[in-house]
Amino acid sequence: MTSEATKTRANRRNFLKVAGLAGAGAIAMPQVSRAQTVTWKFQSTWPTKDIFHEFAGDFAKRINDMSGGRLKVDVLAAGAVVPAFQMQDAVAAGILDGGHGVSAYWYGKNKAFSLFGTPPALGWDATNFLGWMNHGGGYDLYNDLVQTQLKLNLVGFFSGPMPCQPLGWFKKELKTADDFKGLKYRTVGLAADLMREMGAAVTILAGGEIVPALERGVIDGAEFNNPSSDSMLGFQDVAKVYMLQSYHQAAESFELLFNKTKFDALSPEQKAIIKYSAESASSDMIWKALDRYSKDLEMLRGKGVNVVTTPEVILKAQLAAWDKVLEKLGGESPFFKKVVDSQKDWVKRTVAYQRVNEPSRDLAFNHFFKT
Repeated sequence: MTSEATKTRANRRNFLKVAGLAGAGAIAMPQVSRAQTVTWKFQSTWPTKDIFHEFAGDFAKRINDMSGGRLKVDVLAAGAVVPAFQMQDAVAAGILDGGHGVSAYWYGKNKAFSLFGTPPALGWDATNFLGWMNHGGGYDLYNDLVQTQLKLNLVGFFSGPMPCQPLGWFKKELKTADDFKGLKYRTVGLAADLMREMGAAVTILAGGEIVPALERGVIDGAEFNNPSSDSMLGFQDVAKVYMLQSYHQAAESFELLFNKTKFDALSPEQKAIIKYSAESASSDMIWKALDRYSKDLEMLRGKGVNVVTTPEVILKAQLAAWDKVLEKLGGESPFFKKVVDSQKDWVKRTVAYQRVNEPSRDLAFNHFFKT
């Protein structure tokens, strides 16, 4: 055998060895998703100028950023495709791919919807409510309602714990529970039952319709949500009494809806991105809300708005009305009662822990700021 032939055989063996090592290395490398890019239409139930629509965009941005371009969520304002109160139907039908709203808006289909997002005032806040959703059986009950009982083609996530909502805007200050009798008042969800129990004549309106109705005298008072949303919608231009503290919606959060067929078709990575974007946006939302709501409340005061604390006599009347509403609706629907019982079990344990564990915030605040 010539030296040239020997070199050729040696080179061939070296080539095969290197190729084999490269192949083995390729097998050992982690698999990278090659999922096709998906673009979704995602409509909020909020006007463009509302901070809630901004929150919807914050959620979508997380998905867009984390997906590396493989899942793109285009955010549209209320009415871009369908009116606010038709968003759920549009998502279930696939007209929209997803949407940002509150479950109380679907209260007309089943009153239990309002328990997921605007539950009764049991002494908890919205962060504690989200704890129940994630660790107290809330999602199991929600999925039972949406997918099993109503057979809606939807997947939902809850995100964004809202601070306690104001009693609302009025032409004159309310001082007793009797002031609600005959009052034409806007609210949504179970709060409608609550205020009717207190004697109000309730009108259910989407956010963008409230201020015009208040201005025309169609309603005498209204609540929406917070100083930022309320000021952006222009409440201060038609009413000057802003009453804070209420038990009508003390623990609300947003509902993020997706068409189930389209959601199920996503890759595992894309599904995880949506879930964890909802959780991330939830934290950021409350941080942003604390900053913006406090600033906008001071701005409203500066514009001559009379900010009033709701009298305790009204708050106690609301709690008494909750007793009647829960008894009535629980008697009509075993499922409604099952959800409320689950919430009560959670609150009784977790809020009892918080109360014994946490010192008074009022004591500390008053010490340092001498209020």
